[in-house]
Amino acid sequence: MMQKIIDFIQYTFNTKEFIPLHEPRFLGNEKKYLNECIDSTFVSSVGKYVDTFESEFAKFVGSKYAIATVNGTAALHIALLLANVTKEDEVITQPLTFIATCNAISYCGAEPVFIDVDLDTMGMSPESLKNFLEEHCELKDNRCINKTTQKVIKACVPMHTFGHACRISEIQEICEQWFINLVEDSAESLGSYYKGQHTGTFGKLGAFSFNGNKIITSGGGGVIVTDDEVLAKRAKHLTTTAKIPHPFEYVHDEIGYNYRMPNLNAALLVAQLEQLEKFLESKKKLASIYAEFFSSKNSIKFISEPVDSSSNYWLQAVMMSTKEERDSFLEFTNNNSVMTRPIWKLMNELQMFQSCQTDGLKNAKFLEERIVNIPSSVRI
Repeated sequence: MMQKIIDFIQYTFNTKEFIPLHEPRFLGNEKKYLNECIDSTFVSSVGKYVDTFESEFAKFVGSKYAIATVNGTAALHIALLLANVTKEDEVITQPLTFIATCNAISYCGAEPVFIDVDLDTMGMSPESLKNFLEEHCELKDNRCINKTTQKVIKACVPMHTFGHACRISEIQEICEQWFINLVEDSAESLGSYYKGQHTGTFGKLGAFSFNGNKIITSGGGGVIVTDDEVLAKRAKHLTTTAKIPHPFEYVHDEIGYNYRMPNLNAALLVAQLEQLEKFLESKKKLASIYAEFFSSKNSIKFISEPVDSSSNYWLQAVMMSTKEERDSFLEFTNNNSVMTRPIWKLMNELQMFQSCQTDGLKNAKFLEERIVNIPSSVRI
């Protein structure tokens, strides 16, 4: 069966050469806009492409404001600061995520609390969140207090795994009831919707990534989205070293961050945004092809978009029946020039987060042992 899978993937991508997990596609105006940017000499954090990208991105996802940053981790870090996450606070998140989610929480001096995921979305479970809050927390003066640690839970950061939306509107309702700021880690979910609304726009703030392996890319890059004008202005202020505008003086009124996206990167992203609908269509088609193929493989399940959602299928994924089968699949495919990868190691298993509170994480542990990403590049 393993060889049949290799043959099928090679046929699907029309090559017997090495097949990467996800490679970028530059098919439009990328070179043109880059050359225009270079010719203008505005290659750093000031330039028309930064402004154009922010405007077009906000329009695409349906937010009022978008603030471009150097990468997705920086976007999430600033979003958490804007959500008033400070030292000694706690932030609820999921253990099944990329390390950047927990790194951003740690940059604020806060500590993550890990809540289980749903099996179908692989993202935070609203039921697990509700149960944890009711069992371990209490409200005091409109603040959510963790009775175990006596710390304030300031924010909740669900992540839309591989572009599949978690049940984010249900999570939003729970966070509102408990006075917890909702900050969406939408790094992987550009072009994904839950109940018709784009991911990243349910909470107070959302953060996206444009790393080299994302559905659109500028090599790096990130963006914060929000509907709050005050937060948007403060995000731009903090990401530009908290500098007070002045014709020639250098005046900074607080600790700021050199997180502004360069115009060069933004030029790439403006061109990539023009191709996004084509990319999404290609990924949907690839998902359909994979779903049909794996439907006849009893021990391997293709991960399709959950109910009430429309996924961008950023990384296509399959679920094996056992960890042993997963490991055999990973070894065979990678030894035969087909790049596959396991899902991340659970965050609470990493040395720096082993002491963090969890709710048992039954589903997350199950998925960690079985999920594999398979080649997912846009086929155009």
